[in-house]
Amino acid sequence: MQWLLLVAGAVSSLAVFNAARPRTGRRSFVLGFFASWYAIELAFHWLVLVVVVAAVGIAGGGADHLVGLLGLLLLAQSAVGLLALCRESLRTGAQVHRALSDLPDGPPRRAAGEGAAFPWSHVALPVLMRRRSGVRQVRNLTFARVAGQELRLDLTLPATTQPGDKRPVILQIHGGAWVIGKRRQQAQPLLQHLAANGWVCVDADYRLSPGATFPDHLVDCKRALAWIAEHVADFGGDPRHVCVTGGSAGGHLAALVALTANQPRYQPGFEDVDTSVQAAVPFYGIYDFTNRLGTYTELFQRRIAERLVVKAFLAEEPERFVEASPIDHVHPLAPPFLVVHGDRDTLVPLPDTRLFVERLRDVSGQPVLYAELAGAQHGFDLFPSWRTARVVEGIERFLTTQWEQRTAVAPVAELTATSSEIASEDPHIAVE
Repeated sequence: MQWLLLVAGAVSSLAVFNAARPRTGRRSFVLGFFASWYAIELAFHWLVLVVVVAAVGIAGGGADHLVGLLGLLLLAQSAVGLLALCRESLRTGAQVHRALSDLPDGPPRRAAGEGAAFPWSHVALPVLMRRRSGVRQVRNLTFARVAGQELRLDLTLPATTQPGDKRPVILQIHGGAWVIGKRRQQAQPLLQHLAANGWVCVDADYRLSPGATFPDHLVDCKRALAWIAEHVADFGGDPRHVCVTGGSAGGHLAALVALTANQPRYQPGFEDVDTSVQAAVPFYGIYDFTNRLGTYTELFQRRIAERLVVKAFLAEEPERFVEASPIDHVHPLAPPFLVVHGDRDTLVPLPDTRLFVERLRDVSGQPVLYAELAGAQHGFDLFPSWRTARVVEGIERFLTTQWEQRTAVAPVAELTATSSEIASEDPHIAVE
């Protein structure tokens, strides 16, 4: 038993230390990322496990030996670190609130009992995150056939939704460095929560590299928007109010989708389809392929961006990397953005995100909100953790605010149009 305590204490201490200072070395960053990812987002669960292991070890006589005492000391040390991680997570709500305060009217407020809260049961038992009350799914709908592949999507929507309901819609784009990943693997806490609050959520695949070359990935995401424009009303969605979200490579593509609306070169064969979106929420995305800040590693620049995704050398064809960079597509007509990134992200450099937000704010006529989360790793939202719950609730408030503002304006526009038609028929009626 004393050796069990020692091994458990050593493993726990190393994992917690790495969570505070994740490994970023060329050979160790992958292990360092996964170890910190689990330790940070499951800190509450890990803390309970540490207490249980210590109690079992003491009950089994492990504390009667020097080795066991050393193990208990290491477990106690890791418990202190886990408490610090839990404290960082508990501050997420305040950080999200500050980000939403940048809305013109301040952070949106909810009346008591309005909207569905993120379920505590999912935070306590993450395995429940795909079992949200009042939510149903429609799976494996083919939205495009291209380059010998069938691209499919899933819908997550309120169980009571009927055709013609005109609910707001969001497209989720998965991450995976443009080379791996599938729908259903990511953003489930967000999609389930949005559906529980009345949204129709579309989770779509796209062609992956090395088979696909940029901008193939972006074109496929716009093909999903074309499917939404034609078919989402059949599932109760409003094709006139579509938003977009995604994490990592999906965050990159979500930002590009929002910033390149209706550009014919990204809509081959469906140039006339309206691919504009009403809001964008990219998570820990890649916003610069040109590495202008010198923050990207050789692994990303040489082996992923140049060899697999763009399939060109930055030094020889810089214009292709500019085309792939959302930061070089910012413009005054960009839709509202809520950008989310953790300050402990070891895969995507934080300075590039800050620069993207700064550049977008300089030119955009719409709100550009930024939530920088203390202690959050890359991919934090895959778990329905305390941090994820607060972020997801904030995103739902942001997106629903955009939806409510649009629906409040629409009746006025329709009334004005009707009045104009009446006035055109009766010259004695003046319209202001």
